[in-house]
Amino acid sequence: MSDDSKKVLYSGMQATGSLTLGNYLGALKNWVKMHEEYECFYGVMDLHSLTVRQDPVQFRANSRKLYALYVAAGLDPEINCVYFQSHVSSHAELAWILNCFTYMGELSRMTQFKDKAQKHNDNINAGLFTYPVLMAADILLYQAHLVPVGHDQMQHLEITRDIAERFNNIYGDVFVVPEAYIGKQGARVMSLSDPCSKMSKSDENVNATIYLTDDRDTIIRKFKRAVTDSDTEIRYDIDEKPGISNLIDIYSAVTGKSTDDVCMEFNGKGYGDFKLAVGEAVADELTPLQKRYEELLKDKKYIDECILRNDEKARYVSQKTLRKVRRKVGLLDIK
Repeated sequence: MSDDSKKVLYSGMQATGSLTLGNYLGALKNWVKMHEEYECFYGVMDLHSLTVRQDPVQFRANSRKLYALYVAAGLDPEINCVYFQSHVSSHAELAWILNCFTYMGELSRMTQFKDKAQKHNDNINAGLFTYPVLMAADILLYQAHLVPVGHDQMQHLEITRDIAERFNNIYGDVFVVPEAYIGKQGARVMSLSDPCSKMSKSDENVNATIYLTDDRDTIIRKFKRAVTDSDTEIRYDIDEKPGISNLIDIYSAVTGKSTDDVCMEFNGKGYGDFKLAVGEAVADELTPLQKRYEELLKDKKYIDECILRNDEKARYVSQKTLRKVRRKVGLLDIK
């Protein structure tokens, strides 16, 4: 069911809203070829999404759309294990066990909990507080050696490592202690309206974010409205020119050109010409993905078959770990 000769790499995204250009260039695009070197597991992280109230009908639709976007972007479900977190009960069971090996003080120091508690102060629930433990269970279930994480998730990987080491110190070598994946860094895509903040799918300003499902005209229009500065020089300087630097990063990521080459290409040209070029380059990059995405949404049978087959693999692999954990902590199993 898995290739034991390869190290395991694990990642996933929440099933809330449409993915953004930042999700694609920062992570998803770089996941596509990782199977060549690693045994890859990618989850639709729908249990994590429940820390915020969801409309059930829309949530189910978003979850299926996320799966289709994974596949449309190039994550072949015949090669990678692309599955639904909520379809594998091992996640919730291991999360409860690991809760009993995690300290309140550790969780209270999580900066994402503090940030989200401020944004959703009418719904500061226990799931939001213990979110990092479920994330630890996600990773440790598959004995992942590597986890691609951005700077904002590094703290969660650190607590995962702490939990794994604490458990191993008590019961022996049960879990692989995961490392951050250090490879080709994805582009860090910033908001088009506030280039000092990351592009976010929850941004209330619709012009701040490029969604993977935006049509060509919408993409170009949003880039034309992107915030830059009062200068006219197309120069890469994150501190002094964060807006234009963000556009240079995006253009560089979709064309494969270096930032120096981009600046030379547009030397002497105005911001209007450059914004249009970036918008057209992004639209060209996303056109094949969008075409494949529309085809997949219409092929319900194929998507369902992929989900069922990959869910089965995820259950098989995760249950091996869970059985070992249950035995170590003393839970009774009847065979």
